[in-house]
Amino acid sequence: MSDRYGYGTDVLATDWRAPRRGRAREVAAEAGLVAEDVDTGWCGAVVGVEKVGGMHVVHLEDRRGRRKGFPLGPGFLIDGAPVILTAPPDEQATARLAAAREQAGRTASGSVRVSDQPARVASGSRIWVEGKHDAELVEKVWGDDLRVEGVVVEMLDGIDDVTDLIRSFAPTRDQRLGILVDHLVPGTKETRIVQQAERVSPWVRILGHPYVDVWQSVRPARLGLDTWPVIERGRSWKHGILAELGWPHRTQTDVALGWKKILATVRSYSDLEPTLLASVEELIDFVTVPPSREE
Repeated sequence: MSDRYGYGTDVLATDWRAPRRGRAREVAAEAGLVAEDVDTGWCGAVVGVEKVGGMHVVHLEDRRGRRKGFPLGPGFLIDGAPVILTAPPDEQATARLAAAREQAGRTASGSVRVSDQPARVASGSRIWVEGKHDAELVEKVWGDDLRVEGVVVEMLDGIDDVTDLIRSFAPTRDQRLGILVDHLVPGTKETRIVQQAERVSPWVRILGHPYVDVWQSVRPARLGLDTWPVIERGRSWKHGILAELGWPHRTQTDVALGWKKILATVRSYSDLEPTLLASVEELIDFVTVPPSREE
């Protein structure tokens, strides 16, 4: 058939759906490769790739020496062209080996993994935490251990009413209660509430960490930071942190997605600050004391 209108070849025979910048190609994230994150505009050289949770994270260092971590995969540009960053072959092999060793021998909390043992029926004892993010972090690191012990983690909506809640729970020697509190430092409202609540029963133990939010208990190095940013008073701490990280931060959905990215960087207890580790481990020990025997 002749080209009667002078349009050349058939447009439907070409890749007419291709994006303006072209289709993304796969590129191994080798050290020194310069890439840009599309969502945030962060541009830097690859300084490392690691397996975190169920995904790979690539760390980019900008020209000022600042580092940030991003999920490996699509969403990057190299010289303005879209790319899908993949783990270098040696990183893939290392990550698979490390994951296999961890799966075979240890839980995320560092405990020896108990094989072929179903979760125990829930005991009467409980661990309470202040919110959803605290509960998700405890589950990720200590979930295997708590299921073996039959201990349930429950969420509080803050601790303002914790004294009344403890009275309603009515702890006993065999039905103990452990509570994890955020920002437990001298002179704060939280400390005054805890001091009053601890008088209710000898079978409740309340411990905490000094951080404004449980997010801070994740070692900043997991996000490519030296320290967590300082957020000025009067500004939402979580929104401020996300803004400092260069992540979306305007809505609660942004906060939820930001926490998911932070939680994904936590592989085991070694990625958390010692203060949180000590408190959670002590609470677990307290609520898993074997029940007293009837005389």
